[in-house]
Amino acid sequence: MISYEKMVLQNGLTVLMHEDKNTPIASISVLYKVGSRDEHPEKTGFAHLFEHLMFGGSINIPDYDGVMQRAGGENNAYTNHDYTHFFTTLPAINIETALWLESDRMLELMLQKEVLDVQKKVVVEEFYETCLNLPYGDVWHELSALNYEKHPYKWPTIGVHPSHIEKANLTDVKKFYNKYYHPGNAILVIAGPISIKRMKELARKWFNDIPSGKTIKKNYSSEPPKKEARHKQSQAEVPVDAIYMTFPCPARADKAFYSVDLLSDIFSNGPSSRLIHRLTRENKYFNQIDCYVTGDFDPGLIVFEGRPTEKISLQDAEEIICKEINDLKNQLIESAELQKWKNKAESTLVLSEMGIQSKSMNLGFFEALGNADLMNAESKIYQSLTAEEIQQAAKEWLRDDQKSVLTYKGK
Repeated sequence: MISYEKMVLQNGLTVLMHEDKNTPIASISVLYKVGSRDEHPEKTGFAHLFEHLMFGGSINIPDYDGVMQRAGGENNAYTNHDYTHFFTTLPAINIETALWLESDRMLELMLQKEVLDVQKKVVVEEFYETCLNLPYGDVWHELSALNYEKHPYKWPTIGVHPSHIEKANLTDVKKFYNKYYHPGNAILVIAGPISIKRMKELARKWFNDIPSGKTIKKNYSSEPPKKEARHKQSQAEVPVDAIYMTFPCPARADKAFYSVDLLSDIFSNGPSSRLIHRLTRENKYFNQIDCYVTGDFDPGLIVFEGRPTEKISLQDAEEIICKEINDLKNQLIESAELQKWKNKAESTLVLSEMGIQSKSMNLGFFEALGNADLMNAESKIYQSLTAEEIQQAAKEWLRDDQKSVLTYKGK
């Protein structure tokens, strides 16, 4: 159970505070509710670009990293479809340094041509390195386009093409920054050995005077159900053939998500899971196989990916995976096996909440999802799932007519 208090400043900034007297370290996280789904289809990759730009200096602090290092802090960030998350840990005695840094780049980022040109080059090089020059590197470009026709999940976080970033100019990026990077679209989390009263004082001191931005109306196009299964084969320079099979997955805050998430664990969470035990150890159909959920805020995907052994064709590989899916549809999972995966899910949750940075980041995530209290309720949700609910989830979400299959065939 993670205790916290919440307040909203007059400029719209949501602040969550967690006091932990058992550590000398403080953690600050700032989550901006902007991800790749908020981009214009012809100007993709901007949220990821800003993940880099936000470290390029602000109006009063031209050297973000230098100041952070002198305060003994470490910081990083990541971007996905739904949000961008910046997080810092440092000695609690220096917490105001982190708050100063975060408030200054929320107030006014130093958006200059020189800074933009440097970060554009970094992002474009990352695109080529991870997507265009790496075997299977374009898999999320392919899977996104294969699964989504209307919803903006149809392009990956890094963007559709590097040219979108190459063409970005100061007018574009300033408009994007002013729209999304302001108090009304952000969540600040303060965690550490500091009283809640003091945290409130510090939040008001460093953020209260930042102008609030305009309210953002978000209306994403919903993705209609597929009318039939979709297949695409790619001939590529890959070391071995590979198969990626996807099905729709409930939105992260949907109660049905937990059944599907547990399904993915049953399939491939560790050596005793069904796919790994049966398909790589017992029968050696695959050299490698995995199953996971994307966990997106809007309906996402459950993904099966595997690299079959030489004796198994890609068509056979698809049929083998589908047989395992049908087994769960047709026969109730035994109580002992189900309890094992419930317990494993619970232990994963406990481990994810041990560090002060994890607590800070989880609070920000669940608040962005719509309910920070959900963080403390998930364990009970997993434990309450029944064998019948797991079977029903398999039948409802792993339907043949909602399947998409992408294969890579080596040249």
